[in-house]
Amino acid sequence: MVYLDNAATTKPSKAAVDAMLVSCEHFGNPSSLHRVGLNAEKIIKNSRQAVSRLIGVDAGKIYFTSGGTEANNMAILGCAFQNEKKGRHLVTTKIEHPSVLEVFKFLEKAGFEVSFVGVDQNGIMRIDEFEAVLREDTVLVSVMSVNNETGMIQPVDKLKAIMGRKSPKAALHSDAVQAFGKIVINPRAWGINLLSMSAHKVHGIKGTGALYADGVSIRPLFAGGGQEKNMRSGTENVVGIAAFGAVAGEIDITKNREKALLLRKRLEQGILSNIDDVKINGSDEFASGFILNVSFLGVKSEVLLHSLENRGIYVSSGSACSSNKSAQNYVLAAMGRSKEEIDGAIRFSLSNENTDGDIDFCIDVLKTEVANIRKYVRGRNERNHHG
Repeated sequence: MVYLDNAATTKPSKAAVDAMLVSCEHFGNPSSLHRVGLNAEKIIKNSRQAVSRLIGVDAGKIYFTSGGTEANNMAILGCAFQNEKKGRHLVTTKIEHPSVLEVFKFLEKAGFEVSFVGVDQNGIMRIDEFEAVLREDTVLVSVMSVNNETGMIQPVDKLKAIMGRKSPKAALHSDAVQAFGKIVINPRAWGINLLSMSAHKVHGIKGTGALYADGVSIRPLFAGGGQEKNMRSGTENVVGIAAFGAVAGEIDITKNREKALLLRKRLEQGILSNIDDVKINGSDEFASGFILNVSFLGVKSEVLLHSLENRGIYVSSGSACSSNKSAQNYVLAAMGRSKEEIDGAIRFSLSNENTDGDIDFCIDVLKTEVANIRKYVRGRNERNHHG
């Protein structure tokens, strides 16, 4: 099996599974005062430190959640409603993950005004447009660190300086679900107030995430027992948090990214050298290294996806969080791609478990399957034309 859908989810690592098993022995409620509870609390503390070290922040600013979606909702809704007396203008981009875009659409219905910034042909947010929409009453800016469809790194590090001139009251949030553990992120240096993370994108387990919060007041989404310093009530998922801490503690960002960039380049060059009529959606200049999005013209992505699956290769025709919707891929549409380019787009997403052999096998199979599909489509079109 060649698994190239790691942007959707990754295989749990041995460290994650081992940590889960250990945490099951310390099964107490972390809020309990006895030793069994204190042992569980210690696991959470250690994981908090491991996650915080990876992004260079104070462990006390990390709050565990059920995943990236909750972290995004917690950051955006919490900040908007807590600070609406300062202003009701919000800014985001047109290419955000659904767990961000849908929240902003909800806030629009609740009376907030939202500016959606466009992107260029490479899928990079337009800084000039961003600066133009900022206002004195802007209270929140949300821009993802790495796009989940294209893998393009967004210029989050440049935003706070612009905001300081035009929107000094605004907080900066970044959805870093596809960036955490994969590229270097520096929230303190970049002025990021809120940062969302997810465990299952970096070989942890599903159902666990985290929010970094600093320098901004946010309203909790949940009321209850006051866990996570009253920011996220509910008994903590100790098993998932233990696994998250374990994987965070063993990640080598520089080594993993260097490998991913080489694999991505190998795949890109292999496709361009062996298959005609393809278009790379994105630019090497801004690539995180972990995602390659390619349009195969004259081919329906769903057909190619299942053809590859039959040969033991697993890829995606788009974000797993929006693949159940029939709407056109809005990220590629925002980049100005044609309907044919969007219909033929495949997302290959890598992890440090992939090898050169995986890539070479994928290229060989792609050559055959794309040719077969195009031959069939051309033959069908000719038959239809001749009646």
